[in-house]
Amino acid sequence: MTSVKPVGDKPDGRDPLGRDTVPKYLVYNAEHRRDRPAMREKYLGIWQSWSWGEVAANVAAIAGGLKALGFQRGDKLAIIGDNRPQLYWMLGAVQALGGVPVPIYQDSVADEVQYVVDHAEARFALAENQEQVDKLLSVRDRLPRLELIIFADPRGLRHYDQPFLHDLDKVIAAGQDYAKAHEGFFKAEVNQGKGEDLSLICYTSGTTGRPKGVMLSHDNVVRSANLAIGFDKINESDEILAYLPLAWVGDNFISYAEATIAGFCVNCPESGETVLTDLREIGPTYFFAPPRIFEGLLATVMIRMEDAGAIKRAMFKYFIDVAKRVGRPILEGKPVSFADRLLYGLGDLLVYGPLKNVLGLSRLRLAYTAGEAIGPDIFDFFRALGINLKQLYGQTESTVYLCLHTDTDVKADTVGPPGPGIELYIDEASGEVMYRSPGVFVGYYKNPEATAETKTPDGWVHTGDAGVFTDQGHLRIIDRAKDVGRLTNGTLFAPKFVENKLKFFPSIKEAVTFGDKRDHATAFINIDLAAVGSWAERRGIAYTSYADLAGRPEVYDLVKGCIEQVNRDLASDSSMVDSQIHRFLILHKELDADDGELTRTRKVRRRIIAERYGDLIEALYSDQPEVQVDAKITFEDGRTGSFKARLKIADAQTQAPMRKAG
Repeated sequence: MTSVKPVGDKPDGRDPLGRDTVPKYLVYNAEHRRDRPAMREKYLGIWQSWSWGEVAANVAAIAGGLKALGFQRGDKLAIIGDNRPQLYWMLGAVQALGGVPVPIYQDSVADEVQYVVDHAEARFALAENQEQVDKLLSVRDRLPRLELIIFADPRGLRHYDQPFLHDLDKVIAAGQDYAKAHEGFFKAEVNQGKGEDLSLICYTSGTTGRPKGVMLSHDNVVRSANLAIGFDKINESDEILAYLPLAWVGDNFISYAEATIAGFCVNCPESGETVLTDLREIGPTYFFAPPRIFEGLLATVMIRMEDAGAIKRAMFKYFIDVAKRVGRPILEGKPVSFADRLLYGLGDLLVYGPLKNVLGLSRLRLAYTAGEAIGPDIFDFFRALGINLKQLYGQTESTVYLCLHTDTDVKADTVGPPGPGIELYIDEASGEVMYRSPGVFVGYYKNPEATAETKTPDGWVHTGDAGVFTDQGHLRIIDRAKDVGRLTNGTLFAPKFVENKLKFFPSIKEAVTFGDKRDHATAFINIDLAAVGSWAERRGIAYTSYADLAGRPEVYDLVKGCIEQVNRDLASDSSMVDSQIHRFLILHKELDADDGELTRTRKVRRRIIAERYGDLIEALYSDQPEVQVDAKITFEDGRTGSFKARLKIADAQTQAPMRKAG
């Protein structure tokens, strides 16, 4: 333990009515919010709706069906698929029976699915559709404990006659019969649950190796959710769009736990491709999105404005400048002159309001972003429009949050002060952020060594992140502690800090920087095909593929301009001036989770990048103007081929340190 006094308060989030599991709140909702909308799903272009009474009835029926199939208290059930009401109902049914759901990322390949199902020792699995069933069947010979697979969507499965495959509709029908024969069984099962019981196992994204199973108790989830609901005044009138992976702890927390505890409505999109359309139709009041979603929304706006007429472009630019000047103070309730308020109101009528309506954000009162740092200009743009966008910092092991911005104290370069119930301190020796809270995880499943390395006997948890507190009590994350390095001159090199600045530009989708134990910093760049493709088309630049576009000299000039802007920003920060990018190359392909280069939450696997692209990294630190790349590629249909090309290496102009006046 450090001598530094922890920052933060210690409310415990306990429910005054003694409800200590999410299913107990579901039973409450069925009795007290019976006819209020609980869930919607867009299916074949039409929104289907379920009330809390109907949701509770479906959960109870699934629970009965599982009991009839032999499900026992403590059993694990793997869930894989998109955001569908039936998958959330299964979460509730498993927990109601004292079991443990184990959600899996729906885009996981078969080997990744096999690892999680086998490691979790799941006896049961729910697969959304034929695609997910096929993944499980392809590795079933390596899953000795898996006994039953239930599928939610029967399309394409008519001729699958394996006896261990069960249609969810038939499970529900069997469960209804079970309930008739065992009156009151569902409430009795729910009442057996206790706060200290396991609520779920979430597998981390695994940036350094195999993912670890994070065990969260009902106390972790319920108490943390109660504190977050009180902090943001979330209530039953709110609505969200559930489109982020069910396997991500944030979706479980918001779309399942917070929704059930606060009683608000969850909307499931028709598909991943229709999310933005469905967002516009629903108009949620509460929205969570990683930075890439907000970056994509802004890129869409800017691309449309490029194609607009001169008058519209001029009006847009004028009123956006007004918003950037006075929008945030108005949102945060700070003094603004009457004339500026009047001008902002006119801008809201002509520009901001229609723009928010097109994006589906007109009713939004609360929005969060997390996962990666968001570009400050992107962050400020949305707040300037009057959207209450805030940052959240946390991890699976903390049951989502550690720091949260308040509505009136929001800073783009921080993640806010400690949230309710959170105690934080910065380790003096390593600079690592440590925390303690009601959300601290139980441990890593079947991995006591990793648990002991992460959690101290008195409940403090290592985040693995390096950070500092500002004078205002906000936490600023610098980078992963293990990734923070030093240039050969001894100055700090924080790759993620630089990468996030680069990814602010719509033309740059991903960046990986290098500099530890080197004389200077260099970078790999992935362009954003949609943004750069649109830019190229407007300039009459023809291209045939991602690799062709990425190698164009005009694109290199575009990216060079972005890098040199970042270099100017870094030059104004005395601690980061030496981290300016000297040389860069644009990769011939996008970094891909399927290739092991990114995690399923799009975090860079630096070790894999260093191993796979070692020759390219060394070329960046040579005098070579280009480098040969010979790569094996796998097509969508499974065929393989090879790619040979010479990638250009470009220099970027760096800046001398900018000294402050006086």
